[in-house]
Amino acid sequence: MIKYLSILCLLSGFLFLSKAAFSNGYMQDSRLWNAKWISEQRDEGLTYGVYHFRKSIELAGKPESFVIHVSADNRYKLYVNGQIVSIGPARGDLYFWNYETVDIAPYLVSGQNVVSALVWNEAEYRPEAQISLRTAFIVQGRSASEEILNTNGSWKCVKSHGHQPIPGFFFAASKGELVDMNQTIKGDWHAVNYDDNSWSSARELSDGKTKGTSDGWTWQLVPSPLPQMELTYERLVKLRTVNGMDLPISFPANKETLTIPANRTVTLLLDQTYITNAYVTLLFSKGKGAGISLGYAETLYDRHEGDELRKSNRNEVENKRFVGRIDSLLADGTENQTFTTLNYRTYRYLQLIVSTSDEPLIIDDLYGTFTGYPFKQNYVLNTGNSEIDQILDIGWRTARLNAWETYMDCPYYEQLQYIGDTRIQAMISYYNSGDDRLARYALDLMDRSRLTEGVTMSRYPTRGKQIISTFSLWYIGMLHDYWMYRPDSDFIKEKLTGQRAILEFFEKLQQPDGSIKDLPYWRFVDWVGDMGWGPMGTDGSAAIYDLQLLLAYRWAAEMEAAFGLAHFATYYGEKASQLGATIKSKYWDAEKKLFADTKERNGFSQHANSLAILAGLIDEQDMATVGNSLLQNTTLTPCTIYFKYYLHQALAKAGLGDDYMNWLDIWRENIQMGLSTWAEDSRLQTVRSECHAWGASPNIEFFRIVLGIDTDAPGFARVKIEPRLGIMTDVRGEMPHPKGKISVHYKQQKNKWKISVNLPEKTTGKFIWKGQVYVLEAGPNILSLGVK
Repeated sequence: MIKYLSILCLLSGFLFLSKAAFSNGYMQDSRLWNAKWISEQRDEGLTYGVYHFRKSIELAGKPESFVIHVSADNRYKLYVNGQIVSIGPARGDLYFWNYETVDIAPYLVSGQNVVSALVWNEAEYRPEAQISLRTAFIVQGRSASEEILNTNGSWKCVKSHGHQPIPGFFFAASKGELVDMNQTIKGDWHAVNYDDNSWSSARELSDGKTKGTSDGWTWQLVPSPLPQMELTYERLVKLRTVNGMDLPISFPANKETLTIPANRTVTLLLDQTYITNAYVTLLFSKGKGAGISLGYAETLYDRHEGDELRKSNRNEVENKRFVGRIDSLLADGTENQTFTTLNYRTYRYLQLIVSTSDEPLIIDDLYGTFTGYPFKQNYVLNTGNSEIDQILDIGWRTARLNAWETYMDCPYYEQLQYIGDTRIQAMISYYNSGDDRLARYALDLMDRSRLTEGVTMSRYPTRGKQIISTFSLWYIGMLHDYWMYRPDSDFIKEKLTGQRAILEFFEKLQQPDGSIKDLPYWRFVDWVGDMGWGPMGTDGSAAIYDLQLLLAYRWAAEMEAAFGLAHFATYYGEKASQLGATIKSKYWDAEKKLFADTKERNGFSQHANSLAILAGLIDEQDMATVGNSLLQNTTLTPCTIYFKYYLHQALAKAGLGDDYMNWLDIWRENIQMGLSTWAEDSRLQTVRSECHAWGASPNIEFFRIVLGIDTDAPGFARVKIEPRLGIMTDVRGEMPHPKGKISVHYKQQKNKWKISVNLPEKTTGKFIWKGQVYVLEAGPNILSLGVK
């Protein structure tokens, strides 16, 4: 079986990447590079194109190590002797252009070897997150002996004329491909014995320059901070419908050879049974002149009168229509034709349409290769509740599909790293995996996105500018999160200059009383109202914006006091005190015991009152009243699945955390509607994106609220545990910590709770139970406490 999978993946252009093949632990190469950026000889590099590069080398023996740096614009797939060893580069910008470092020694042999690369530039059709200068490719050896592979005129290159883009409807993510097999590069061009005499010598463009060694006109090369993305073989699971012929019931779960008769149109609807991100591979033969369509959709749409796209249960296929992005192929009639998507595709449903001409077409195989950031599930939660298990599994899948070379809002439509989404995604990483590399990279990218006026872009990387003013404040929240959960204060210290610039931007918008007036740009809060804009009072101010600024001032004051400048800590503390007093006097309705959205006090929301609780603006005697109003007052503008992240924290702070399981209705609705990932908002019949990681906040809160595990000092140096178990009587859980793992077990036995807490070495904390505080030491702690 292993031999079969290896051969199959080799044919498709994929091989499972060996852990020995690469590492992200390399430092910036301090030497001046002498490799050249290269391209196809006659191509100007500004239009859509797919290019093949090759270089043959002869080695006296198999080396123990052979390390190279590799990058491209837009992207590459790198092969050694036909085996794929790297895909990249990780998305960034021209001033921090990533190169991957790869040890290719495991794939080299004594004697003749060939290193080859597929490089593509989608030009004006490229994803919104893809920044670009022009088509180019570069390889630089780490040492003099490895420089034999440096890119220069000794490399061969040819452009494939068989690829064209399919723009389709709006996608900020990658577009579809139109591939004419008659015009693609024939033969196994990865092979050592492939005849490349008809290929031209590569054109040398410019010297490779690491960051700081040039004037900045071209790519400023830096080592990628990320590991290589996961590649895992993944078969489609079910055949749901077929029109035009009969098929074996074992297809597509098992490899089956299908023969599509001549002059026939056959349509197959295949179901992965869950949404995935995968490079799709189709292996086929014969079928001269046949047209093939591969369509990808997160779900199917209802058939009904009118043009509105409406959804019902995602598991149902009867009376549904397929709407999705498309790849199209034209068969050339030869044996062993191979198509693998350049970029991964996101889909649950895959529609395959084959329309043959005078020759039958043989489908040899169809499968996917899952890809994503290689997060490892590093948590355990045993409650005996299958619903909790299902919510955690769906949340973990949702978070994984939205984590690649950056965090993403959604993998199907946009693939953009928005700060509002990413704050929640990073917290999921801390609580469920413990791997913080993608979070660090996100914070670096967001810091680089700042405009000269101080505000960040709403999303980055991106080739166009979009600004959501409030997301700059959530960025400061992300810095504070990282500081509290990860032991890396030096990293945050580097970000204080950017934090100060953001707060200076907002300070200029503050009125004499501290309230923001006429907040510019997109004032997105949550998917309620018109395009998510929050309400605005007649004086140009609103509680929701003032509250976010208040939180940012407090976070900034704490970080400045810890390792910044005392002046800024004092200053931000004073700004926070003034703004807090203004919010209470301007928006608090003493009769309703709620914060209003505006000074007119004619509208109230869960959003404003949740943030007021989190900001500590609710007096103790009013806390229960406000908390209960958040749950029971149906006149409040409700939070959608995104902002429930803040709502649930507020309810727990208000003392209502034992009811957490009663707050999960929108997640239950997702499950009842057959979703395998969490949707973007609460309107499940018309929601656009089926996969938004900001909805995976229960993957945090089952640990932070239910198990009660939270940080109590910067770097998670101290732990606070305050469980809110509701009616649960036997709960066991484990989550990552920078020094190891935190594990807990709560079990009720008659009138006593037996509580076991295990903390990592050199980590202390406190356990809070019914208002009493108990000291926790490193290692095992056993408590026996009364039920009441």
